[in-house]
Amino acid sequence: MTNNNFKKGNPLALLPLGVFLLLFIGTGVITKDFYKMPVIVAFTISAAVALFMNRQDSMEKKVEIFCKGAGETNVILMNIILILAGAFGQVAKEIGGVESTVNLGLSFLPQNLLIVGVFFIACLISLSMGTSMGTIVALAPIAVGISDSTGIPVALALGAVVGGGMFGDNLSMISDSTIAAVRTQGCKMADKFKMNFFIVLLPAIITMTLLWVLTPSEQTQISGAHPYEIVKVLPYIGVLIAALSGMNVMLVLAGGVIFSGAIGIVYGDFGIYGLFQAMATGMRNLEDLAVTIIIIGGTVELIKYNGGIDYLLNLITSKMKTKKGAELGIAALVSLVNVSTANNTISILMAGPLAKDISKKYDIDPRRTASLLDIFACCCQGIIPYGAQLLVAAGVASITPIEIMKYLYYPLLTGVFGILSIYLGFPKLKKSKNSAEENIA
Repeated sequence: MTNNNFKKGNPLALLPLGVFLLLFIGTGVITKDFYKMPVIVAFTISAAVALFMNRQDSMEKKVEIFCKGAGETNVILMNIILILAGAFGQVAKEIGGVESTVNLGLSFLPQNLLIVGVFFIACLISLSMGTSMGTIVALAPIAVGISDSTGIPVALALGAVVGGGMFGDNLSMISDSTIAAVRTQGCKMADKFKMNFFIVLLPAIITMTLLWVLTPSEQTQISGAHPYEIVKVLPYIGVLIAALSGMNVMLVLAGGVIFSGAIGIVYGDFGIYGLFQAMATGMRNLEDLAVTIIIIGGTVELIKYNGGIDYLLNLITSKMKTKKGAELGIAALVSLVNVSTANNTISILMAGPLAKDISKKYDIDPRRTASLLDIFACCCQGIIPYGAQLLVAAGVASITPIEIMKYLYYPLLTGVFGILSIYLGFPKLKKSKNSAEENIA
């Protein structure tokens, strides 16, 4: 894929995305109530706009393209994770797991360190599991419980979870986005990790400092005893340990359901049929989100088919003049593709081949290119209100993604430091042979 033969694309193909932003964000700004326009309705309308565009193709063909995107592997995988997450969250809640976990934290941690602890644990889980989604679905209920008990804004608590989730999504050796970045650029996994680590470490430290400064300002005082049953906390501990060991996220959540269900039956919280009912309730709670993700997948596929992504690629590459400008272009390229696709891994896979051509032309180290692709894809994914991460976090607390956005310190700071790294030329790694990492999978 080169600049010379790349398709020019069509800016009008991005219209469905603009329609969504206008409906969802515009309605919220005008009415000062972001609940007025449900996300699923806004995206359904934008999907309809995408289907009625491009009159050269029949409606049957466009529906087929939509269904191809809606049934894409990552979309289906995300929905399976959501189903398991919903089941685990509800079962753990019904045995008293959330209450016991929150009270355990209140008993041993100062109130002003609770959210800092949530962020730090989210960083560890995502770094080990390689998925922000798995991290968010595991920790979001706990964050909501802490908010309910302390008076700390639930959006702040969830912002800490999302930020920590994006930390590992960007760094983990088993993250899909990391694998996509190193494979498209042909560099070693360890080298890309080192390059990213030096850029994202300071944003993580600053984020923890900000969370520590913000939480003491809360006026709620917690007094009295905070009773907890350690056995009811074990499902969460089990999930954390399994996540830290690098186990597949689906196995982690399925194991969590079985473990928490067994505890509930043994302690008389419910019978076997009560367990099934709890699982079903948890799954139903995330139905709207699952359907929304399917609609997003189909809409993005139509945008891609109609030339929207090609237009973005050409728009960025046409502005490059210098090596530093090329690095900024790569960052902007993957960011815009991510905004259009709402999937950081897909955006890296789509922008990666062109980024590699740019790197060769401007003599940019492949490790540097892989780092930029991953940093800016994950940064954008962590802040867009229609991304799966914010949709899941907001769904757990029944709030809007917009409310969480003002507390997304880590993703925003990562983007800022990523740009600074381009202008200041850091970090600098020693020259090495650029060979692809073996046995990545």
